[in-house]
Amino acid sequence: LGVKQMIVACNKMDTTEPPFSEARFGEVSTEVSNYIKKIGYNPKAVAFVPISGFNGDNMLEPSTNMPWFKGWTVERKEGTASGKTLLEALDSIIPPSRPTDKPLRLPLQDVYKIGGYLLNYM
Repeated sequence: LGVKQMIVACNKMDTTEPPFSEARFGEVSTEVSNYIKKIGYNPKAVAFVPISGFNGDNMLEPSTNMPWFKGWTVERKEGTASGKTLLEALDSIIPPSRPTDKPLRLPLQDVYKIGGYLLNYM
């Protein structure tokens, strides 16, 4: 699909047993790391962030409920990035270069021929 960068947000950390469990986050991180490695990603280039969307933990600010989480670090050829929150992980994504030197291409969804005229709709 052309996805070059990835962030894994482990949500619902407030529902683990016990709540905000470091062990459960470790299990999920290990399992997802093994899977993404099999499909061709480098797990060192992926940020793993434990979050609770319901409570907003580690979304915008570091959570006091997860003092064990020291942060994420990604290593890529452009350099390393690190942080503690999902917002910082999103901000660390490097925007892809735009092919402005290539011709413009637009996808066509339908072609209709009405009364000798050809109509294209996008």
